[in-house]
Amino acid sequence: MSGSKCRRLSGALVRPLLDSVDCVLFDCDGVIWRGDQAIPGAPQVINLLKESGKKVFFVTNNSTKTRKMYADKLAALGFHASEEEVFGTAYCSAMYLKTVCRLDGKVYLIGSPAMRQELEAVGIQQTGVGPDPVSGKQSDWANVALDPEVKAVLVGFDEHFSYMKLNRALQYLSQQGCLFVGTNRDSRLPLEGGKAVPGTGCLLQAVETAAQCQAQTVGKPNRFMYDCVASQFGLSRDRCLMVGDRLDTDIMLGSNCGLKTLLTLTGVSTVADAEAHQQSGCAERQGMVPDYYVESIADLLPALQG
Repeated sequence: MSGSKCRRLSGALVRPLLDSVDCVLFDCDGVIWRGDQAIPGAPQVINLLKESGKKVFFVTNNSTKTRKMYADKLAALGFHASEEEVFGTAYCSAMYLKTVCRLDGKVYLIGSPAMRQELEAVGIQQTGVGPDPVSGKQSDWANVALDPEVKAVLVGFDEHFSYMKLNRALQYLSQQGCLFVGTNRDSRLPLEGGKAVPGTGCLLQAVETAAQCQAQTVGKPNRFMYDCVASQFGLSRDRCLMVGDRLDTDIMLGSNCGLKTLLTLTGVSTVADAEAHQQSGCAERQGMVPDYYVESIADLLPALQG
């Protein structure tokens, strides 16, 4: 591939890149694990990076797990990681509402129990988790009972998403001053074997369509996810590397924040995808072209072990 971007990271290129950064941000699924199995060599890479003095963080758009749940999974798969190093959208959404929005009220939550836990951990009350079955007549739905203390609608992944939840979100958002926040816009959740299921972006777009307004999202590629990490650990953008398997979220986040970027080919995106973006001539698509790529982050092992 021509040009100074999207070079294969190997041999003599690896050590200079690692020496140029103090912090590495990793996406999780497709990068350090697939499902419930660690990518071969990934735990050793993470652990050696930390042993060499690098700060390592885990940034994921998955809103179905708390920081502790992620830390427990990391430990079970052999990664040396703490809860404070995990930045998922359940936690980041709670921090966004608390620190940026300075929310004074409850949240109507279309989301998971993990999101409820992270909201409550920062002192934000919520309502909405769990099924919301159809009740009453259609003519009454616009007058559904609402909690007067709700001042924001937050949409994440919700296996109980339904027409009544969509309607309730619309009624809250019809009230003046109600905030509207989404965890992320990923339209599909990739599964093993090339399969996929609808992602949070599908639910968020349904609410946006009904409410006729757009949500502020906090997950990748929005800069807030990096800012959330940087504000707590004093990171320097030009000394950070973002490692991910998706061009439209992970690599775009790195581009949006001025970070170095590395695509790993163990997940969603391919070098051909990156090449198409680079050759498109579109400025926005250029942001999805990584600086480097590797077959797997295990490709970093020789340089770390040397």
